[in-house]
Formats: sequence, structure tokens, C-alpha cells
Amino acid sequence: MRWLEALKAAGGDRPIVLEPTTSADTAIEYAVVWKQPPGLLENLPNLKAIFSLGAGVDHIFADKRLPDVPVVRIVADDLSSRMSEYIVWRVLDHFRRGRAYRSQQAQKIWHERMQPAAREITVGIMGFGELGQNAAAKLRPLGFRIAGWSRTEKSVAGAETFAGQAGLDGFLAATDILVVLLPLTAETRGIINTGLLSRLKRQTPLGGPVLINAGRGGLQNEAAILDALDQDILLEASLDVFNVEPLPASNPLWSHPRVFVTPHAAAISDPDALAPVVMRQIAAHERGEPLRGVVDRKAGY
Repeated sequence: MRWLEALKAAGGDRPIVLEPTTSADTAIEYAVVWKQPPGLLENLPNLKAIFSLGAGVDHIFADKRLPDVPVVRIVADDLSSRMSEYIVWRVLDHFRRGRAYRSQQAQKIWHERMQPAAREITVGIMGFGELGQNAAAKLRPLGFRIAGWSRTEKSVAGAETFAGQAGLDGFLAATDILVVLLPLTAETRGIINTGLLSRLKRQTPLGGPVLINAGRGGLQNEAAILDALDQDILLEASLDVFNVEPLPASNPLWSHPRVFVTPHAAAISDPDALAPVVMRQIAAHERGEPLRGVVDRKAGY
């Protein structure tokens, strides 16, 4: 198992095991998990913290028997860079008419399409935390205008920021390309729905708004996205996450001509890059330093 090997390589002499030897294993002090079985961590008496193997933590909170210890999400340059690469790729592909030109190539059509300037396009990033701000920092030098929406107020240089329900309409009305990087919580589940999509800017330099979801599958109502595409409320969509994964072969998103599908590959968790981050956090915690990336349990992220 790559994660076990990487953690052992980064952990020095620290004993690392694949799973507890008993339900009340006293040797376990830290857990590094992804979709752990319910109750696995419940009775570990010396557990000090739980680390997620990815940026998301909703899989951890799916366990209703979770012990009352800090839950820590991965905060790492490698993960942020991979996500930003995906966002920049998909923004540029939609912006530079990638779908239309691929269609023309298949039909051997030589036709130059009108192309707006990047300065005419506002990329709205919904979920303006570390990942969202990192993506914004990569997009700004290309000339795009940036709008950011988050649950609470943020001030970010080079971006127009919006917050809370009071700021959502203004954010959506300003957005040409919507990038969703929200965590999955009770409040955000199904947020990409008909009501939200219909409030996006309709007259854009691209001919309509574009959706890019690289957050969590549970954020989106897939029937609403298909309906928005078919009614020309949305021009195109790039989707990396889905309600059911792997995406079933029968799902119409696979074959929709204006949908680009990737298999939850936007920001792969690389054990060799992320295991040292986890082990450094553990070492720092044992020196009495605060953990970085501790999840607010009430907020869910």
C-alpha cells in the first residue's frame, strides 16, 4: 500500500500500522484515514488527532461514532498546485473554445471563432479558501477578473469578494465562468441546483455561463445541470466529481455534447508528497505546536 509505505518512509522510527490490532488499541495516537469503517476510531483511548488523506473531510464525518479529537485536513502546496492546474486548464479550455474546435476538427471544418479577451471574463470562485485563492492567484496573471464567494467575509487582493446569502446574488450575476470548490456540508449539499444556475449572468462574452465543479459530487444536482444545459441556461460544464463514483455508464453526463467529464482526478493525493506533511504535523503537535488545518466541526470544514 503506497500510503503505508510513504508514511513509514516519512516517519523515521515511529511505529506505523495499517489498522488497529484491537478495537481499543492503546498504541494508536494518530489516525490517517480515507473513508474509514464506521466506529473504527471510536474506542481508541490514546487517539490525539485524525488526519484526512485528502482535502475533503466529509468522508470522516460520515462516521457518526467519531471520537472527540481534532480532525485535520491536508494543507499542502502539492495538493493546492494540482487543483489550480486543473482549474486553469478547464477555464482556458472553455475560454478558448476547446469544445467547438474539437467538434470542428472531427468534421474537418476550418472556421475561426470570435475570441473575447481574458480581461472581459470574470471567473467566479465559489469556495474562496486556500484552494480557491490559490487558483485565483494562477488565473489573475492571465488577465481574468476574479470574484470570490465564501461563507464569511474575506479580503483578497486582486479579487472582488462576496460573502454569505446576502452576497450570493451579486456574485452569481457577476460570474461568466463559475468554479465550485466548496466543502460538502449540510448547508452546501445540492447547492448547484436550478435556482443557483438560473442566477448566473446570462449574457456573457462566451455566449453563456460555464460551470466547473471540482469540489464534491454531493454539491451538485446533476438533473438540474443537464436541464440547464438543454435550456441554454448553461453553455458548457466541466465536472470532476459526482454523486455516485465511479460515474455509472448509464449516466447521461457521459454523452452530453457540452459536458467534459474527468474521474475525480483534479487533485490526486500523492502519498510521497503528502505523507511528509502529515508526519511533520504530528512531530510539531508533539512539540506543543498547534495543528494546521483543524476542521471546525460545527461548520463541517
